[in-house]
Amino acid sequence: AAIGARFRFKGRASHAAASPHLGRSALDAVELMNIGVHYMREHMPSDARVHYAITNTGGDAPNVVQAFAESIYSVRSPHLPNAERLFARVKKIAEAATMMTDTSMTVQIIGGCSNVLPNKALQDVMYENMRRLGPPAFDEADLAFAEEIREAALTEDDVLASVAPDNISLKDVFLHDGLLAMPAHEGCDMGSTDVGDVSWIVPTAQCQTACFAIGTPFHTWQLVTQGNLPAAHKGMVLAAKAMATTAADC
Repeated sequence: AAIGARFRFKGRASHAAASPHLGRSALDAVELMNIGVHYMREHMPSDARVHYAITNTGGDAPNVVQAFAESIYSVRSPHLPNAERLFARVKKIAEAATMMTDTSMTVQIIGGCSNVLPNKALQDVMYENMRRLGPPAFDEADLAFAEEIREAALTEDDVLASVAPDNISLKDVFLHDGLLAMPAHEGCDMGSTDVGDVSWIVPTAQCQTACFAIGTPFHTWQLVTQGNLPAAHKGMVLAAKAMATTAADC
């Protein structure tokens, strides 16, 4: 589950050298909020995450007290109620930052999604269909490019981070061409998706297919480089077939 929000801080501009006492720095408030959240991270569940980006520093003139500043925060947790509780703590920290700087602040929710509710019956049907369909038919060119991207742009840490301990043998494979066993216990994928919202309304199952070299980190140019290659399309087609056959069976 994830909650995204924009925090806008408003202060008062002033000449930073001639009359600093008349200024109220919105940028100071943004920075103090960040510091408070950094300290909070030690005292929150280990499976939760808080990310941020400073999207407006108030300008590029250091001799002016910044009257406006802004940041975006994303709060994640495996379950929505926990994300909501954690987000409430983040808001309190933002409010405290305004008290310390004599500024004001508004919060705008800009996005969010629920955690995915798994449906074992539907997952079992989809898994059986993936077993029957078989893995993507990767050719020599697919394997050669995966090896090339691994050797040129991925580190050993990238590879090890992408392979679960139960499947450590895959660290020496460039493209996965098999079917992994269903996990014995429900885990938590650290990505967030609006599929979670759908799963609270109708039974939902998901599948993952091999579309890029093992070890490729998400949100990187290495992943983008592989997104329009034949190997990625083969993985996409397999996922489409798995979803279509599962829908037909149900």
